[in-house]
Amino acid sequence: MTERIELISSRFRELEDLVADPGLARDATRYKETMRERSRLGAILDAHADYARLEGELSGARAMLHDETDPELKEMARDEQRSLELALEESERKLTALLLPHDPLDDKNTIMEIRAGTGGDEAALFAADLYRMYTRYADGQGWKVEVMSASETGLGGFKEIIFSLSGDGAFGKLRWESGVHRVQRVPSTEASGRIHTSAVTVAVLPEVEETEVVIRPDELRIDVMRAGGPGGQCVNTTDSAVRLTHLPTGLVVHCQDEKSQIKNKAKALRILRARIYELEEEKKNAERSAERRSQIGSGDRSERIRTYNFPQNRVTDHRIDVTLYKLDLFMQGDIGDIVQGLILRAREDALKAESR
Repeated sequence: MTERIELISSRFRELEDLVADPGLARDATRYKETMRERSRLGAILDAHADYARLEGELSGARAMLHDETDPELKEMARDEQRSLELALEESERKLTALLLPHDPLDDKNTIMEIRAGTGGDEAALFAADLYRMYTRYADGQGWKVEVMSASETGLGGFKEIIFSLSGDGAFGKLRWESGVHRVQRVPSTEASGRIHTSAVTVAVLPEVEETEVVIRPDELRIDVMRAGGPGGQCVNTTDSAVRLTHLPTGLVVHCQDEKSQIKNKAKALRILRARIYELEEEKKNAERSAERRSQIGSGDRSERIRTYNFPQNRVTDHRIDVTLYKLDLFMQGDIGDIVQGLILRAREDALKAESR
């Protein structure tokens, strides 16, 4: 580990010199990549410094155990040793996880798709609640939110909403949100006060560049039409809606939110590239042995991952067996505890796979 930390430290110093160069800021892409790598390596070095500090403190506590002149001090040293051993174990686990090979997908922007499942209007309303939850979390992270496609219901819910989140680590933090989200609450339309159970599916896709997924013109069928649903001036009077069909896979994407046909086509292509990439990843995952798949879930949108119980103000993530009694705050975007828990669990699973 020492040799690797020295290499990381050397690379971090190189990045520090690069950041100090005024010319770097003129290349926005290179500047962003440099700052991202610097931040990641800095976190490793901070974790290593914490580990080394605890090692030194533990060594001092063990030395005090040999002092036979002061029994009270010796007992205090024994208590401190136990505490430091636990802290050192946790610090080592964190450092080891940070030293795992970095997944470049974690740095990407993400496209999220939320769809109402079983439960009719109540499921559509909860889909809108989840959309607000994720956008409030995104606001706290400093990410940009862009709605790409939406199908609204008359009560203010969504049959489907697709949106992008742009910012550092967006996909890495939210990639484990894919799956079935179950809600238990009394619908606003329920006169008898009976609790209903509904479900919403969430898919989280990394947004990929044109060079990563190449779509040839002859692989696409493009249909244009007038936008449907409620709309203002020009929305229902021009052929602005676009439907793309990817002939090799049969994937279909429809966008109509923009007044411009060109803008709708551009958004549809972004969604289509992400879905094609996901399809290829699913094929790769199917080829892996079962024991090497993440134990916190495959990211399959058919897997029930979380339950939101409004009467008890409770949210439970079934993969990491964590229950929080602050659903009101959770729905306001305070989802960091579970997001970090899922990331940590994924790293622990990766460590287990590496050790086999």
